[in-house]
Amino acid sequence: MPELPEVETVRRGLAPAMEGQVIAQAHVNRPDLRWPFPERMAERLTGARVLRLGRRSKYILADLDTGECLIIHLGMSGRMTVSGDPLGQFLHDHPAAQKHDHVVLDMENGARITFNDARRFGAMDMAPMNEVQNHKLLAGLGPEPLGNGFHTDYLVQAFAGRNSPMKSALLDQKIIAGLGNIYVCEALNRAGISPKRKAGQVSAKRIADLVPIIRDVLEEAIAAGGSSLRDHRQADGELGYFQHNFRAYGREGEPCLTPGCTGEIQRIVQSGRSTFWCAQCQR
Repeated sequence: MPELPEVETVRRGLAPAMEGQVIAQAHVNRPDLRWPFPERMAERLTGARVLRLGRRSKYILADLDTGECLIIHLGMSGRMTVSGDPLGQFLHDHPAAQKHDHVVLDMENGARITFNDARRFGAMDMAPMNEVQNHKLLAGLGPEPLGNGFHTDYLVQAFAGRNSPMKSALLDQKIIAGLGNIYVCEALNRAGISPKRKAGQVSAKRIADLVPIIRDVLEEAIAAGGSSLRDHRQADGELGYFQHNFRAYGREGEPCLTPGCTGEIQRIVQSGRSTFWCAQCQR
């Protein structure tokens, strides 16, 4: 599933073709994805101007001049790509329609935004723009790890008394919004913290070291266009390449890259998910 860097990469790629532009025609080619689309979604989107493309956790938020917000989740395999951009940032013309092109937005500027989702685990919903943070998908999310609300004091307090493993605590979207399996593995490896250690037993000093590491990992991944393991594509259709910089994730049996460490990356399963870590230097 796309994590924060992949979603932010897609948002940044869509913004030049969508922000300030009118949706000349919206096409909704099926009644649902993960759950039913909102009633009359194509009608409500057609003619609306996109004021701003934002992101909350793993959701893209399109604020419209109609007073509504389009909420987009890419699911497991969803892609949003741009074609025919008159700004010249995208080199390909509109492609032939594909089987899993479920939502297509033709913009007045000539750009076409296509939401393609083979597995149909993605989702779209609409909500009043001034109430979107109370939407069931967004309410209760923790602070953004790249925002001002995420800092050492906050994380120390959030972890206090918790018996859950660090890996599970960092994946809890009520504590931190947007972190997923890949980037938690990478951050814990860089910080030298065991994914099995209880969150409430990690010292404030180590948490203080972890906070900027989380930010660094995410910012590096965004700069690299995210990680393309199976389905992720940037808005121009290109692959991300942060997977070439992994220090832990997917490197089972390979040498640990921490300077001075002679261990190797192991894989364990936590809450049904693979965790990659080095037992020698992550304590």
